[in-house]
Amino acid sequence: MRDSLRHFVAEFVGTFALVFIGGGAIAAAQGSDSGLVIAALGHGIILAVMVSALMRISGHFNPAVTLGFLAARRIEPMMAGLYIVAQLVAAIAAAYALKLLLPAAVASATRLGGQSVSLDITAGQAIGLEAIATFFLVFVVFGTAVDTRGPKLGGMAIGLTIAADILAIGPLTGGSMNPARSFGPAVVTHVFEGQTAYWVGPILGGIVAALLYDRLFLRDPTPIAPAA
Repeated sequence: MRDSLRHFVAEFVGTFALVFIGGGAIAAAQGSDSGLVIAALGHGIILAVMVSALMRISGHFNPAVTLGFLAARRIEPMMAGLYIVAQLVAAIAAAYALKLLLPAAVASATRLGGQSVSLDITAGQAIGLEAIATFFLVFVVFGTAVDTRGPKLGGMAIGLTIAADILAIGPLTGGSMNPARSFGPAVVTHVFEGQTAYWVGPILGGIVAALLYDRLFLRDPTPIAPAA
């Protein structure tokens, strides 16, 4: 029970920080010519910090990451469910905190940091962009946090991947890569635009990345016996 509580709280704190700081960065950048860069740095820095602080306990903060771990059989189904509940509750709580603490006009204009899909792309394209961006994220998670032979970078590589993904696809989808990150503000603002892309794309990309890294890089090939 104590172990479950530790994991729940770690996932809650990390996800709350991501949604709160990410949404706060978007609010702070409102009207700025550097809005995309500010949003990318805000998300990337807070994720790097929180993953570094909590990776010895959990460090997912994202249902797509958790489901990738589940697909690769690196987390038990019950614990995966606990993680996802913590992530969703934390995202909603962070969005409510932003609504309470931000000026009403800013909160309304930025939808508490909620993302939206550009009218220039189709729903299928949005799903594809989110899937590929999340593939990169989960691939890096496995390469730096799961693979014991990988470089010990803390959360830096993961945070940089988030920042790079937002710079690349932020203008088109908002750069979610995280169903909880998008779901929290949507619940509080009652604007559920693009939720299909923010769930289907990241989950597909995360599972493919987890399975690929797990099967191809983590499992050593069977050695070939020398010829007699």
